[in-house]
Formats: sequence, structure tokens, C-alpha cells
Amino acid sequence: MPLSFAAEADAAIPIRLVDKADAKDALATLSGPASGWAEHHGFAGTLGQTCAIPGASGRPDLVLLGTGDAADRERTRFAIGAAIAKLPEAVYAIETWPDGPLASEIALGYLFSRYRFSRYRNQSAPKARLVAPMHIDAARLERIATAETLTRDLINTPAEDMGPRDLEHAAHDLAELHGAHVIGTHGDSLLDANLPLIHIVGRASDEAPRLIDMSWGDSGPRLTLVGKGVCFDTGGLNLKPGASMGLMKKDMGGAANVLGLAHMIMAEGLPLRLRVLIPAVENAVAGNAFRPGDILTARDGQTIEINNTDAEGRLVLADALALASEEAPDLLVSMATLTGAARVAVGADIAPFYTDDEALAAALSEAAREVADPVWRLPFHAPYEKLIEPGIADLDNAPKGGFAGSITAALFLRRFTAQARAYAHFDIYAWSASDAPGRPKGGLGQGARALFEILPKVLNL
Repeated sequence: MPLSFAAEADAAIPIRLVDKADAKDALATLSGPASGWAEHHGFAGTLGQTCAIPGASGRPDLVLLGTGDAADRERTRFAIGAAIAKLPEAVYAIETWPDGPLASEIALGYLFSRYRFSRYRNQSAPKARLVAPMHIDAARLERIATAETLTRDLINTPAEDMGPRDLEHAAHDLAELHGAHVIGTHGDSLLDANLPLIHIVGRASDEAPRLIDMSWGDSGPRLTLVGKGVCFDTGGLNLKPGASMGLMKKDMGGAANVLGLAHMIMAEGLPLRLRVLIPAVENAVAGNAFRPGDILTARDGQTIEINNTDAEGRLVLADALALASEEAPDLLVSMATLTGAARVAVGADIAPFYTDDEALAAALSEAAREVADPVWRLPFHAPYEKLIEPGIADLDNAPKGGFAGSITAALFLRRFTAQARAYAHFDIYAWSASDAPGRPKGGLGQGARALFEILPKVLNL
């Protein structure tokens, strides 16, 4: 379902945005009957509150929409746009759009609120249509919303219909849309391609593990996106308890997010060379599953002691990052639903990220606020390096003790990125546990919009 604005319409019902502090003055400017109507219905300009002022025909002449205050908007993003989506069926136009980032947040909140996942059950989209804002790039916002739809749809689809093969098909569909090129390396061919960790992690599944390799663009700086594509994670021989396995269809959320970001980049036509690498596997249980205590050798020759087969994501990412690093990209980004420790640290709503590049970190933090895509920098803390060095091998995939689990996972991944000019890793959740404005329960894009916002700056496009 495309998420788009309405075309300009002469008969659009005007929406007047009213700040909570200005509500009384705003009502005073209305006609007597209209002011009385709004007062009778308790309109006070609270965040997301609406009041339709009826005209002589019974059709609204005006809709008042509360914008709360700055603190309200900071606590609940997208609430204004979500309130518009809930209005009765009609075409609406905001009288005066606010300046700055709030305008884009309102518009995106409206678009995001139109999303419905209808693959297995018919769900009608909201009937209210909003006229595109005039002073911001509406087409760009629609491209971002389309990317978010792709990400959400991929994550929401259960593993029966979104296994490694299906994920590769999704990449091919995206590539066909934008004239990109995809190569898939499957099954035992991974060993010939020197991608042993991807093969080992995925070999116990009936569906062959694979590396999905998409490329687009023939000039400009090199940007490589690596997304964790574990289409279902049982935990392997370190089997997850049932309660922890219930959401594991979303363990390919990193892959879904980088594909969404790739759509934004290609649809925008950014002048760069894009590469997307997705190690797509199912971490299953069978007689040939990899085992605790095994020592595996990665693409670049580093050895890894396996102390928990449920820490498989960093293994498949290691091979993909090592491959990506060989091209010395100007920016290498990994996105993965990697650790529960990240959720303990910052919760489900914030995407923690790691980078050694100070300019990149500052740009991400600023952009995240501007585009309402919250991220938070966590450190590559060098003293913790010894925690991922088991002695018997170069690296440990699951350090004992349980402390700083997201940091040690990020340090593990950084070991495979030495040739990249800049590297950033996102440890995302990719899921909304309950309905929120613009974010229905289910799959979610995290960090991708902030990254998209900064690419022209950090890559000097």
C-alpha cells in the first residue's frame, strides 16, 4: 500500500494547528457559535486533540488540532500527524505549516499512520487524506515512507514466508525497481567464496544459507550497508526458551532496515556507489548444527571460539564485514538486532550506535533529533577488548559474565572492518511492542532515517 499525500484540493477542509498555550486566544478569534462549540467540547490544544467545527451543511468548516507544547511533543513524537490520519474521511489541508523539523514530523506522522500490514488479513487504511505540504519536499517524505513500509512488511512477515530465499527475492525486487544488480551465493558455494561463518551458522536449516550482494551506482564515494539477515533464530543448540523465541521472525530486522535505507538512497538518486550485503540464514537445530566449544575460522583468518550458539548474528556479520572491508569503503554501516543488552541499556525506542568517527557521531546525533529517529552513541570501550579474547582463539563470540554485552558485540564486529575508512554499527530492536502514534505494533525502521539525512554531509555528495 503506497503511503502518499493527497493532491491539492479546493474543497479541502482546513486544519488549524493550536498550541496549548495559545488555545484560549485561538478560540477567541472564532465566531461566537464556533468558539462556543469548541469550548463545549473541551478543546484546550492538548497534543493530538481535535475538534471539528461544523458548517451550515453539517460538514466541518474547520478542524482545530492541538499541538500541545514542546515537552509534550518531545515525549510523544508523530502524535499530530497520527491525529490527522484518524479524522473522518475527507481531504484536509493544514492552514499554516510550522517551520523547522516539526513540519516534516507532522507529515511523516501522517504517512506512517496510514501503514497497515494486510498480507494475512484485510485491514483498511485511514480514510482521511492530507494535502501535501508546500514548503517541504513531499516527494522525499513519500520515498521515506515507502522505505519504512518495505522495512515493516519484511519484518512483520513470519519466517515461513520470509526465509533466506524470500529475503533474497525481496532484494531482487528492490534491485529491479532501481536498476541495481544482485548476486546470491548459496549453500556450499559459500565455502568456495570463503564465507565459512555464514555457511556454518546456516547449514542446519533445510533452506540454504546465502549471502545477498546488491550493488548500485558507478561513481562517487563507496557506501556499504551490511544487515543481519537471520530469518529465524532458535538459538541453535543453545536453544532459546519459548518465550524468547516468539519474536525471532524479526531477527532479520537489520537486513530489513538496510534494504529500506537502500530504497531511500536509490530513489533519491544520491551520487554514490552503494553496496548492500545481507548474510541470510536460519539458525536451526539439526545434527550438523555448530556446537558450543567449536573454534571457527572467519573469512579473514581470525579464529572464534563458540561459547554460545545463540550469539550467531555477529558470526554471519563478521564474514560480510570482512568482505565489505576489502573494498575500503568510505563508509561501512552494519545494522542488526544483535543483543538484548542494548535493550537493557537504552530500551526499545532508541537505536544505540557505535563509531570512532567523531564527525559522523555528531552528525548522526543532530540528525536523529531533526528527523525524530532517536539514536544514542555508545562507546567502543577499548579496555573491554580483553573480554572478547578467550586465549584459545582470537575471539570469543559470547564472553562470560554478561556485562556490557552490546559493547563487546560491537567490539567483536569492529575487528572485521580494519580497511573501512569509517565504520558505524547500529544495535537495533526493529520492533514496536505496542501501538504508538505512527508506529503500530510490529516491525519498525530504526536509525535508517537518521543515516539517510546525514549521507550527503558525511560523504561530501
